[in-house]
Amino acid sequence: MKARQKRLIFVGVAVIGVGIAATLALSALNSNIAYFFSPSQVHAGEHPTDAVFRVGGLVVEDTLKRQEDGLTVRFDVTDNARTVPVSYTGILPDLFGEGQGVVAKGRIGTDGVFYADQVLAKHDESYMPPEVEDTLQTAHAEGVVETAGQSMPAAGRTVTQ
Repeated sequence: MKARQKRLIFVGVAVIGVGIAATLALSALNSNIAYFFSPSQVHAGEHPTDAVFRVGGLVVEDTLKRQEDGLTVRFDVTDNARTVPVSYTGILPDLFGEGQGVVAKGRIGTDGVFYADQVLAKHDESYMPPEVEDTLQTAHAEGVVETAGQSMPAAGRTVTQ
């Protein structure tokens, strides 16, 4: 074999190796991605049905209920337009509370409840996750607020952050 043919084979094997490595890296990243959806998008069915995703908004007042096992909690998350019920088993973050911003990561069940594997709360009084803030501002700008399962105009209502 000539030196030129050896170099060509080496370059070809190197290109194939880099391609395989890139494919493996991208597939690993793709399997760990969790896209963010607002409660309105969840109600519209825009969320994946077979993959993990994140949902966020404000925890609705008076919806935080602890189950008998002591670790499972149920609460509702809203973007001030729609509400999604969330169930989480585990220890909640210290700053978690009703009326506070939250992002939950998990899957939606066939019963319409979002089963969270992880719950994240904002870390101080002035911080709001960008996705949650955008979701709340969009819902407020559209002028729709959900109360007791019914949508109504948000006249005179302000979103506190």
